[in-house]
Amino acid sequence: MPVFINRVFLAGNLTKDPELRYMPSGMPVANLRLAVNRRYRNKSGEEAEETCFIDVVVYGKMAEVCNEYLSKGRNILVEGRLRLETWETDAGRRSKHVVVADNITFLGGAQEKEGIVKPDVSGIELEEDDEFPF
Repeated sequence: MPVFINRVFLAGNLTKDPELRYMPSGMPVANLRLAVNRRYRNKSGEEAEETCFIDVVVYGKMAEVCNEYLSKGRNILVEGRLRLETWETDAGRRSKHVVVADNITFLGGAQEKEGIVKPDVSGIELEEDDEFPF
């Protein structure tokens, strides 16, 4: 029997402030844009860096917490799963993978040094709901 695993762990910086909206059911949804950097040595031995930009979707109470406490530049750890989104345009069919977050951990940064309290969001669990658009 085959085993399928769809689990993602990413640490990076937010490229913009979270965008919070509400589904018709009242369920909060936050969209985050994460930049994950990779440093490596290229073929000529020079240090190089590449950046991967990833869309993250957060549902429920955690979406509201992210909207309240996160802002552009903040370093976070995202734990979740990949979801393929597809849509039609004049140019044809488009698709992209997004990360659906199960947990967001706020990592250290300038905001903590300034004395801003970091909320404990580790106990927030997402509930599966038929109203999710996937």
